[in-house]
Amino acid sequence: MADESIIVVGLGNPGFEYEDTRHNVGFMVVEEVSVRLGSMWKPGKGEYLFTTAIVDGKQVVLVKPLTYMNNSGSAVVEVLERFPARIENVLVVVDDLALELGTIRIRAKGSDGGHNGLRSLIYYLNSNEFPRIRCGIQQKEKPPKRDVADFVLSPFESDRRDEVEMMIRNAADAVEEFFRSGIERTMNLYNTRSRDISE
Repeated sequence: MADESIIVVGLGNPGFEYEDTRHNVGFMVVEEVSVRLGSMWKPGKGEYLFTTAIVDGKQVVLVKPLTYMNNSGSAVVEVLERFPARIENVLVVVDDLALELGTIRIRAKGSDGGHNGLRSLIYYLNSNEFPRIRCGIQQKEKPPKRDVADFVLSPFESDRRDEVEMMIRNAADAVEEFFRSGIERTMNLYNTRSRDISE
């Protein structure tokens, strides 16, 4: 087994009322990956759920923080105490209101982009140099700023479910590529593919 883990953190909010909301796309992606790996979720020694698997000889750990979005970073610190990993091996999957629904964008590092979950991770990890997969949730008309919270905490429309499910599968494919090849190849493959899908 590898000495160091690869951590994949899907951001979202715990609780039935948030399950299908736009802000929980990160949870949806890591759940899809866990199904593919045949691994079961269990409580962590802190405020998170996790599941582990061995992929190509590497230990991978999938994580769902239970702290609510704005405190996600505190749960990730707890995860790293149990499963040590370099910051570049902590991949975060998150929704993004600036991207069109169905689009994914992958970056090796970056700012929080106004996302409270990323802001919390940057604060607690004292670094923005962790890779992330951003999943688009924007639709034709961006909501007024005052309505953004209601928008991200509302479910996708039923007639957009096919696009949502395709985006989740595409992001899960990218997570699996990250396991095998790392961030550079994953960006090369999936940022291009995302452009093709959105055109």
